[in-house]
Amino acid sequence: MAEIKTQRLDGYRRLIDIARDLASTLDLDILLSRIVHAAAEISGAEAASILLYDDTSQKLYFQVSTNLDASTQRGLVVPLEGSIAGWIVLNRQAVRIVNAHDDARFFSNIEQATGYSTQSILGIPLVTKNKIVGVLEAINKHRGKFTDTDESMLLVLGAQAAVAIENARLFQQSDLIAEFVHELRTPLSSLSTATYLLLRPEMSQDQRDQIINNIHNETIRLNALASSFLDLARLESGRVQFRKNSFSIADLMYECKDVMSTKAAEDNIQIRVESPERLPLLEADRDKIKQVLLNLLSNAIKYNRPNGSVMLRAEETEKDIAFYIQDTGLGIPEESLPHLFEKFFRVRENESRIAGTGLGLSICKQIIQGHNGRIEVKSKTGVGTVFVVYLPHGRRVTETADNKQSKKK
Repeated sequence: MAEIKTQRLDGYRRLIDIARDLASTLDLDILLSRIVHAAAEISGAEAASILLYDDTSQKLYFQVSTNLDASTQRGLVVPLEGSIAGWIVLNRQAVRIVNAHDDARFFSNIEQATGYSTQSILGIPLVTKNKIVGVLEAINKHRGKFTDTDESMLLVLGAQAAVAIENARLFQQSDLIAEFVHELRTPLSSLSTATYLLLRPEMSQDQRDQIINNIHNETIRLNALASSFLDLARLESGRVQFRKNSFSIADLMYECKDVMSTKAAEDNIQIRVESPERLPLLEADRDKIKQVLLNLLSNAIKYNRPNGSVMLRAEETEKDIAFYIQDTGLGIPEESLPHLFEKFFRVRENESRIAGTGLGLSICKQIIQGHNGRIEVKSKTGVGTVFVVYLPHGRRVTETADNKQSKKK
């Protein structure tokens, strides 16, 4: 009995330290990581995870786990009905289960998707101000069963975590909304001025035509800005699930070249594709990787010189497939390079004459990081820019080069 009291006292002392740690950051990703590692530690569990609740869709989304990488857990959805986590949300009660597979509420789809076997579970609701935030689960007790002390400790941690998560989410949302509203001001101001001028009787028809054209362009820009903003918000929330399959790298590269060829031809820019004849098939979300390559190719064309060129090249390294998107364009000032992947950042020298939302590279970075990859950039003003995308191999399946593609140069 004395030993149990000592363990409990040590545990609560640890909770005080954890509470201080949670209060020290408003970065949601860092915060969630700290919570799950603390949950696994104080409950003596093999792993721990947090599922955040979306009141609109009434579903739970895996947000962070100690045992799953970001690309595996991204977009994993757990329904309220027919799941242990869903039962915890609906009943707002803790659950202790010795053998998950014997429980009728066990949602086996997650185990099938991740390949991680679940035996015992201790789950608690994350609630603040009578609002359900999500579920904190400890998975697979190292020794024996989850105890009353484990549950009590996890409930205390959960109460602290729910407040910290909600504060971080509110801060994140307000910060993102503030940035978005700020970016809306310029096109809205242009539209307001344009409509005012259209009402002036002294405007000639040529002037009216020019104003109408400006309105059309600003409307397109607003639509692109809103679409990109929503795309980025979904990616940052982790709710976009990557649907991975194996596909030919060469086929994707030539497909991207074909899509961008018309735009390149307008300024007489040549797009060349280079890839070794035998590359492994890439296991990734093809549509998302295509989105990244098209965005980088679009930028390489947009910021190029008339009669310039763009090279799209792939090569295999020891651990990765590397994509190179190289142009002979304007280049990027050295002081701008560290900020390129920030939301709404645009190179000041090009801002007034080349349209853009300032979100494309942020979206690319989110997609690549979601695949456990990375994206880098090198540039020299007046010479050109090269973006390099590194993606892990995935399954090492050798493809046979398509003779038809190999002839395209």
